[in-house]
Amino acid sequence: MNTPSRLTIVQVLPALNSGGVERGTVEFAREIAALGHRSIVISSGGGMVQQLIAGGTEHIQMPVHRKSLASLLQVRPMRRLLAELKPDIVHVRSRVPAWIVWLAWRRMPQATRPGLVSTFHGMYSVTPYSAIMARGEKLIAISDCVHRYILDNYPVDPAKITRIYRGLDPSAFNTDACTVQWRTQLYSEYPQLEGKRIILMPGRLSRWKGQEAFLAMMAQLIRLEPEAHGVVVGAAEPNKEHYLDELLKQRDDLGLTEHITFVGHRADIQAFYGLAAVTCHMSNKAEPFGRTVPEALACGCPVVAYDRGGASESLNAGFPRGLVPADDIAAFSQRVSELLHEQHSISLPAAFYLEQQVQGTLGVYYRLLEEKAHHP
Repeated sequence: MNTPSRLTIVQVLPALNSGGVERGTVEFAREIAALGHRSIVISSGGGMVQQLIAGGTEHIQMPVHRKSLASLLQVRPMRRLLAELKPDIVHVRSRVPAWIVWLAWRRMPQATRPGLVSTFHGMYSVTPYSAIMARGEKLIAISDCVHRYILDNYPVDPAKITRIYRGLDPSAFNTDACTVQWRTQLYSEYPQLEGKRIILMPGRLSRWKGQEAFLAMMAQLIRLEPEAHGVVVGAAEPNKEHYLDELLKQRDDLGLTEHITFVGHRADIQAFYGLAAVTCHMSNKAEPFGRTVPEALACGCPVVAYDRGGASESLNAGFPRGLVPADDIAAFSQRVSELLHEQHSISLPAAFYLEQQVQGTLGVYYRLLEEKAHHP
């Protein structure tokens, strides 16, 4: 069995609506298709399917998203589909699809079945259900803390794991992301932002993402920096819209009504990074990656974040001045204040960009196929 230079690569994930995993899958699919590989994604569908197809990838719709025993009914159709597609690699990115694919894959003839790769996109609860992510022939960890989590919780040969950061698309995240026209439009919508030092808090509205801590921090910062204005970008999760009402009440109770603006979900987050004086990352638990940190740095915006999890890794690499002790709101507001009066030196390594992610992931695929060729 010789390793082909042009691969057929199948990625499987629950759906293609919104989110970091989904966007990363679509971007990776576009890049491998541009390199001449056959790119296929299997999911239950969603709003990003057209974007995926426009980037040169085939989409096959299957109900691989339901967290129920009914998903086992997809095992045989998946096995038939894989036998028909004859992929070189099947890459699973979530637990339900991983179970369906693994149960289908293990009954395929060993000599002809594809290589099986799994990406740990998170530090999942340690359960037999989650353990499926460790069954791949090769594993990808999206950060060093996820790498440690795998080794701490699963009996995996360390040689099977490769750490590959989720890569940024430099055509989207760069220092030219905020244009004069965009600012003019924003100030017409939100005139209270003009002339202010914008302190940005990006991320969906969720109790663990740290918006409450951000409001408390801003209450301290405004006393130090009256020209600072907080902007919260992100919408509440479905059925949790009441959380926005809680945050608005907290804002008003703190006397910050004139100092913090909520702009909801935006598709132009990169322009906000370009506008902001400082971006904040305040999750109250370790995130596996924390994509807003390298995104902001790539747009030339300094970041302040708690020193833990994946956010700590990218900040250590690109702007260590922004690290503060975890959950120390006073230290956080002090650091933001200091950064408003400093010149910044931001240097985000190539490891955080899409090209390196693509080359690293293809390297994992080729190594696996070489090993299978030598040890069928």
